[in-house]
Parts: sequence; C-alpha cells; structure tokens
Amino acid sequence: MAFGSYYGGFPEYVPVAERRRRVARLVAQLRKQGRRTAPVVVEGRQIATTFWGKAWCDHLESHADLANRLPRGRTYVRNGSVVDLQVGEGEVRALVSGSEIYEVLVGIRRLPAPRWKVVRRECAGQIGTVVELLSGKLSSAVMEVLCHRQRGLFPGPRELEMTCSCPDGARLCKHLAAVLYGVGARLDQAPELLFMLRGVDGAELVAAAGKAGALVAAAPTRASLGAERLSEIFGIELETSAPASPAAPARGTAKRGTRRTRRTPARARRPR
Repeated sequence: MAFGSYYGGFPEYVPVAERRRRVARLVAQLRKQGRRTAPVVVEGRQIATTFWGKAWCDHLESHADLANRLPRGRTYVRNGSVVDLQVGEGEVRALVSGSEIYEVLVGIRRLPAPRWKVVRRECAGQIGTVVELLSGKLSSAVMEVLCHRQRGLFPGPRELEMTCSCPDGARLCKHLAAVLYGVGARLDQAPELLFMLRGVDGAELVAAAGKAGALVAAAPTRASLGAERLSEIFGIELETSAPASPAAPARGTAKRGTRRTRRTPARARRPR
C-alpha cells in the first residue's frame, strides 16, 4: 500500500497534515468496499488498564528478542497510528499510518492441545463464572497458570509469524510492535479475543462449564470504533455513510516460525 517515495532506501518524511489526509482517503476507500475500520485508541499514557490487556503487554516485554523494538511501537500506538486492527481466529490484520499506510499481519499459532489440557486441569474448580474469567478476578494461583511465560495462554516469539509491507528488514519493525501493543489495548475492551486468537474455548476453564455455554469469541461493537473515532484521533472530518458489513475473512493461514518475511506493498485501492 504505497503512498510515498523513498530516498536512499529510507522513506521520505511526511508531515502530520499529509498523513491525516492519507488516512482520510484510505478510510473512504475502505468504506466504499464495505469495510468498517476499528482503530486502536489509547486514553492517557497506559496502553492497557485491565488484567488481560496488561498481562498481554507484560508478556511481550518479558521476551528480550522482542523488547528492543517495542518502545517505538508504544509511541505509534499511543499517537493513534494503528488505523485499523481486526482480530480473527489465529491472526491479527492491521493498517498502520507511518510515512505511508502499511499493512500488517500477525499470525498466532493455535495453543497446543496438550498445553491447553494442562491449563484446564490446573484451573479446574477455581474459576466460578465466565464473568470472573473475563474480568480477571482470579486467584494468584490461577493467574500464575494462565500467564506463565512458557506454559500459559500467551504466545511466545516462536508462535508468531509477522509480516509488514514497510521496507524495514528487521524481524519486528515499529509498525508490527504497534500492532502487538494494539492487541493489548483491544483486550481491555474484549478479553475473549485472546481465546479466539489461541483457538480455544475459555468457557472450558469455568467450574460450571456445562452451564456456562461457549465463550463469546467476537469483538463487541464498542471495539469497532469506526470513522467517528478516527476523526477525533486525526482531527479530520470524514463522510458519513450507512454502516457497512465487516471485512471478509482473510485468506490462508500463517506459517510457523518467527522469521519476518517481506511483502510487496499492495496498492491503495486494494487494501486487505
């Protein structure tokens, strides 16, 4: 999704006003194609404020091989550069505003069945309701199980397949880092998305799982913030139109491993 030019391999500096205009044009194009954007909005300095959002961010920062690129990602997500973030089963797709509008894909491997079985066994009888689970009102013993660095619910670096359309050859560019933090912010609003990403049913952790039913594995409407929130973030006015249907499911699945592959930037008229 190329909008700018390059000099000596580095992107040309783009003033903030021009970035805002590009975002407005992109959002208008997406709306015509029937896609509603869901920007990441961070209020204040803290990216995440709830148990699940904080736990996600803390887990990212616990891995030294990710930590060196995370600070610039924090800046990007705080200033509203994650224009759109869509969470699906096993993947996160996003658009990030930088010198250009970049497409980001984070594939997350399904939680291995033996690992999930151990988590369920160690949490058995200790979580009373789905509400307790999603609100993070858990005992320290359960928290330790769910958030364990190697054996818990959160993915490690080797369980991530990350790509970005930017020219940065690093495994984790600032745009990818912003999206990873953006997931933490989104878990504040919809913690059930973590279970969707890992391909498991969180209701199986609840003591009365037989009566609890399946955990809702879709973002609530408040996560689809739409053009109104974009207007607040970027200081732009966007056309109003009738609500559009969500984007079509992404094609294909992410491959295993952590190696970051290059992607040829897509044209602005065909964002994914």
